[in-house]
Amino acid sequence: MIDNVISYFESINPILAAFYATLFTWGLTALGAGLVFFFKTMNRAVLDGMLGFTGGVMVAASFWSLLAPGIEMSPGEGFVKVIPAAVGFLLGAVFIYGLDKVLPHIHINFKESEGIKTPWHRTTLLTLAITLHNIPEGLAVGVLFGGVAAGFEGANIGGAVALALGIGLQNFPEGFAVAMPLRRQGLSRLKSFTYGQASAMVEPIAAVLGAWAVLTFQPILPYALSFAAGAMIFVVVEEVIPETQQDKYTDIATMGFIGGFIIMMALDVGLS
Repeated sequence: MIDNVISYFESINPILAAFYATLFTWGLTALGAGLVFFFKTMNRAVLDGMLGFTGGVMVAASFWSLLAPGIEMSPGEGFVKVIPAAVGFLLGAVFIYGLDKVLPHIHINFKESEGIKTPWHRTTLLTLAITLHNIPEGLAVGVLFGGVAAGFEGANIGGAVALALGIGLQNFPEGFAVAMPLRRQGLSRLKSFTYGQASAMVEPIAAVLGAWAVLTFQPILPYALSFAAGAMIFVVVEEVIPETQQDKYTDIATMGFIGGFIIMMALDVGLS
């Protein structure tokens, strides 16, 4: 099954492949948000475990799928070889830092909104918080597919598919994590689902832009891979992990993180 998927992605345009891969990750977000039709309440321990899992996947993907290939394909030796990864990683973190300061949003476990002041409803702000998570995820998938098409050593379709699978797996709880709090605030099940799945709509857009940029400006690939990694790590440290540390289920969140890391590592190594 997986071999057929990899063969299919090898046979089509890389930008289209990135688009299809992130339609899959978007679809799993919608499946997670769809749980709002079957459950009335949200178990805090389950949510923290899911968020921890999300963080583990993102950290593992940042290294195994992005940083390591980026360093491998960089020219030079020694410290020179790591410069593109270091520069890209920093720029990715700075990019999300800037968005975090500008884009209005609010996190699940926090009462105060972040970004510029706005009269927007809390529902919109919650959705935008998860949308902020999804920008680097979509970008990462697109950049990796673009790198494969450009023929860079260290980038392969198996790794790109593994990354899409891992991000899809952690998008499932993210959809749930958006939809259920909205339902608890009084929105209808349909509206809660709509907002929950909408948070991942940015992923196909970011993926297409990432793949196009790498194919158009091939020398930027090591920087672009590390850029996506830096953006993802910033999201994990600044937003995902703090959200899991607000109550008594921190151990569950930590074990969820470990599980997510192991699964993403296994996917990348097994399929690359």
